[in-house]
Amino acid sequence: MTEQRNHYIAGTYELPASGEYFASINPANGQEIYQAARGNTDDVARAVQSAQRAFEDPRWRDLSQTRRGHLLRRLGDLIGEHADELARIESLDNGKLLREMRGQMSNLPEYYYYYAGLADKIEGSVIPASNRAILNYTMREPLGVVGAITPWNSPLTLTTSKLAPALTMGNTMVVKPSEHTSASVLRLAELVTEAGFPDGTLNVVTGFGAEAGQALVDHPSIAKISFTGSTLTGSRIASATAGRFIGSTLELGGKSPNIVFDDANVENAAMGVVAGIFAAAGQTCIAGSRVFAHASVYDELLERVAARAKSIKLGDPLDDTTELGPLAFRDQRDKVASYVDLGRSEGATVLTGGTSSDGGLGGFFFEPTVLTDVTNDMRVVREEIFGPVAAVMRFTTEDEVVSLANDTDYGLAAGVWTTNLARAHRMANRLDAGTIWVNTYRAMSPMSPRQGFKSSGVGVEHGAETMKEYSRLKSVWINTDEGPIGDPFVMRG
Repeated sequence: MTEQRNHYIAGTYELPASGEYFASINPANGQEIYQAARGNTDDVARAVQSAQRAFEDPRWRDLSQTRRGHLLRRLGDLIGEHADELARIESLDNGKLLREMRGQMSNLPEYYYYYAGLADKIEGSVIPASNRAILNYTMREPLGVVGAITPWNSPLTLTTSKLAPALTMGNTMVVKPSEHTSASVLRLAELVTEAGFPDGTLNVVTGFGAEAGQALVDHPSIAKISFTGSTLTGSRIASATAGRFIGSTLELGGKSPNIVFDDANVENAAMGVVAGIFAAAGQTCIAGSRVFAHASVYDELLERVAARAKSIKLGDPLDDTTELGPLAFRDQRDKVASYVDLGRSEGATVLTGGTSSDGGLGGFFFEPTVLTDVTNDMRVVREEIFGPVAAVMRFTTEDEVVSLANDTDYGLAAGVWTTNLARAHRMANRLDAGTIWVNTYRAMSPMSPRQGFKSSGVGVEHGAETMKEYSRLKSVWINTDEGPIGDPFVMRG
């Protein structure tokens, strides 16, 4: 029997209220790795209660911002010390390349260091008043217990983008990780305790979205929900939180354009296209899945991208020579396959790839796929596939490609390849997306804010702007005049 992993509540592992577990499957070989506790409403209630106690505990509530920064820095140090272990846990759970995960885990401490530096720089302001006897100032306060629901493609990175700023502000948190990737977030919770955070500062309830996730969204003591995942689920969460008058930060889907102009370095652009859609097997919300190539470079770009796609090595993600691992679970692999079949029925040509594979290991692989003869109105071009499938289209003018690129329900990211500096700035202004990359793709930093436009989300992650996402603003008015109060029926200023 495989190992059972329980919820992490109040600084210790807790059995599920139902006594039920579910299997986590290694997508590289289809074998069970461990069994995770199947959380329900009772488990979520225990976790929220733990987080509420921690929020009200003077050891956390009265801790200075500087001391919170020290704890965050210590947590970053511990993550760095365990980077290889965490990388392996995530690679086994979701099939991403071990060498990619090593890079992510080695960089992850930087998020905690960045927010540690911000911790004691969260300031209010003094507001000028018409009456000199009135002192009016503002201050930012923590919200309380934050509920976070995180996906399977980058569990620790996407949990960190919520946890680090939330803790910096003095909140506590309950995380419901994806049922496909519970292990690394549970391990992170242990490190939070080891770093010296009070018990209950971070709690983890594993399970399914319709059960544990919904219970977290609905719990009356939750002050905010932060969610990364599908646009459909995000829409439901937005409705639920709006009905309770609490906030939500939603990082949702994308169908990002990657645009190659006639003056671009085509060799570099081809590598940028490959990185944008085939890295992480296309399982990223910022994937550059719509490729627009100027007619004069279309054939050369397509030839380079197709050749590289054909040479990509599928295999065991723990092998450092592997370039493309499996999809994270069987249903996701089948979804990608169904979209490619849909593309064929819509008239698209599968230039390369287009086939499921077990990678010789019994896993959930899908070949790197390039679709041509596509138009921007096809479902395979308009809907998020979340797999290694690129749709390549021609354009002739700048106005045309701006119109095509913006003709989408999404607005998460966009790539532009050009050596024309003026054009680079024009495109950055005209493209309807929260992140614009010029002559690069998938660049990211904890210091740089990220926001989705349109159906790609609400709110900001990363950067100092996130302090507003995890705090509330209070305005304080103090009358310093000890004389008699004037007319009680006149507004004061």
